[in-house]
Amino acid sequence: MNSKYVASALLLAALALPVTAQAQGTVRGAQQGAEDGAKAAGPVGAIVGGTVGAVGGTIGGILGVQERPRFREYVVRERVPSYRYEQELRVGTVLPESGVVYYEVPAEYNVTGYRYTYINERPVLVDPRTRTVVQIVE
Repeated sequence: MNSKYVASALLLAALALPVTAQAQGTVRGAQQGAEDGAKAAGPVGAIVGGTVGAVGGTIGGILGVQERPRFREYVVRERVPSYRYEQELRVGTVLPESGVVYYEVPAEYNVTGYRYTYINERPVLVDPRTRTVVQIVE
């Protein structure tokens, strides 16, 4: 009976591996899921909970769903100037080399390796090495 749970958990983990490329959301989701699963069902629950949490964290994006409204309010409160981008703004857009100003994301949001900017009155997270939009904060 116990080996069925372990086999199921391992299968779920293997299926979730391709999804784990989204660093921050995935890691936080996996940690929370593992903790919740361990409380509910011990070690097997931790494995299953971690996998499910990782998938949920990835879907939530780099900045988690619950943190987005607060982060958006923070950006508006900071009154950073909005850069006018004439083309369609979407995840994967590479921003121009000049004219866009990038700001540190406060530590309280647990987002490392990214910066934020304000494009067309919308906060966006950007990979500063490539200037690529990785998340639009709605």
